[in-house]
Amino acid sequence: MTNDPKPHLFTKGSRVGPYEITSPIGAGGMGEVFRARDTRLNRDVAVKVLPRDFGADGDRLRRFEQEAKTLAALNHSNVLTIHDTGVHEGAPYLVSELLEGKSLREEMSGGALPVRKATEYALQIAHGLAAANGKGVIHRDLKPENIFVTKDGRVKILDFGLAKQRAPLPIGDERGRQEAATIPIDPDAIVNTTQPGMVLGTPSYMSPEQVRGEPADHRADIFAFGCVLYEMLSGTRAFRRRTPVESMNAVLNSTPADLSTTHPNIPLALARIVERCLEKQPDNRFQSAKDLAFALENLSDPTSVSARVLQGKAAPRWLSREGLAWATAALLLTLLALAGISLRRQPAAAQPTLRLSIAPPADCQDSDFALSPDGRYLAFTAALADKVVLMIRTLASDEIRTVPDVSRASALFWSPDSRFIGYYESAAKLKAAPVNGGRPREICSARGGGATWNQDGVIVFTEFWGGGLFRVSAGGGDVTPLTTLNTAEQEGVHLWPRFLPDGRHFLFLVRRT
Repeated sequence: MTNDPKPHLFTKGSRVGPYEITSPIGAGGMGEVFRARDTRLNRDVAVKVLPRDFGADGDRLRRFEQEAKTLAALNHSNVLTIHDTGVHEGAPYLVSELLEGKSLREEMSGGALPVRKATEYALQIAHGLAAANGKGVIHRDLKPENIFVTKDGRVKILDFGLAKQRAPLPIGDERGRQEAATIPIDPDAIVNTTQPGMVLGTPSYMSPEQVRGEPADHRADIFAFGCVLYEMLSGTRAFRRRTPVESMNAVLNSTPADLSTTHPNIPLALARIVERCLEKQPDNRFQSAKDLAFALENLSDPTSVSARVLQGKAAPRWLSREGLAWATAALLLTLLALAGISLRRQPAAAQPTLRLSIAPPADCQDSDFALSPDGRYLAFTAALADKVVLMIRTLASDEIRTVPDVSRASALFWSPDSRFIGYYESAAKLKAAPVNGGRPREICSARGGGATWNQDGVIVFTEFWGGGLFRVSAGGGDVTPLTTLNTAEQEGVHLWPRFLPDGRHFLFLVRRT
């Protein structure tokens, strides 16, 4: 909201239903907001009066009232609390809690926010989105102007999908053309729906699907969230250009500068969260605000247990390359000692000896291999001149089978039941192929660095070179950050995770910069 020099709809002492107006707060394109006194409950509230033409359409008014009731039932600390709705002299109005503080836009008037504050605000916004999306409410116009920071640091999301559409003007309406001609070219002007297939929102915060006029779901809010977080961290708007058309074109075709490159103080894992929110395709973003909040929670406390392990006790932070080597050596010595004790207590049993050799193709340039947990299969790759094929050898026979539809496989790893072989493909995909035949299936987008699979169907992997570890269900779905880099110790990347036998803890390699 901004101060409006035009005469206000109401003056001090005016009544809107049972609410007595005390002073104007602000005005915008979708109505005017007043401070008022609830004469029934004797409390101060905010009353937003919507355009009268909004109430002229009975169906739109019913949908507005229904959505207001949904939000009123939500009652979440990070969403504006709705008290009441009504119609006054043909103009619908909305009654909400009265907030003291300033908008996020005003909070950012001095430029980028400190990383810690931006992360704290982002986490609260994500919690608010998760609560509202869980009720089926989509914001559609999330931006700093619609985010409020109270005096005690509480973040409130305003205008949740309410009154964002105006009834279309009749074809040939000269008044509408004249009004449109007087509107200045504002790169942040709200673009309103006038016909099916047209767009709705603020250009530099709209998702690509909104720009294209396609139906938008809760993932459009996640894209807008990425725009807001990018702006909080950098002090610049990710897609703002000189005109609305140029801004929308940037949303469709441009990628904002990498925050980890332009702002070295921003943790790489946080920059990757922003990057994922701003994916052009909805399927490549966080699939829910709840998962987004989980990722931010891991970042908000670098010492958090959940930032190091799936559950339970934290994994050692001293696992550098040298530390991992010593840990592995100590583990092997312990196992050998236990094996020696066991052998002394039990009579030796005859163990079959298996010897085999696998001749790679004549033009093979390189190879990788992984033995299945049950010891029945050996998966290996053969790097040929134009591709890297994946093969599986059954150790009980001479059978070697080539896995179909694999162009370039690397970093092999097995499912704990030995039914699937997982691998990275050069097209930045994490995949799994069934041992007993069949085509590989995609798990998620990922690039190099190793992966491990536990008995609960969780895969821990490296998605980005130069970042932490991530987790994903073996059946696919949401990808969630799991570890964060300790920049104070110059950690540059977490690599080659390996689950321990309990399937809950894991080791990984820390490579320092």
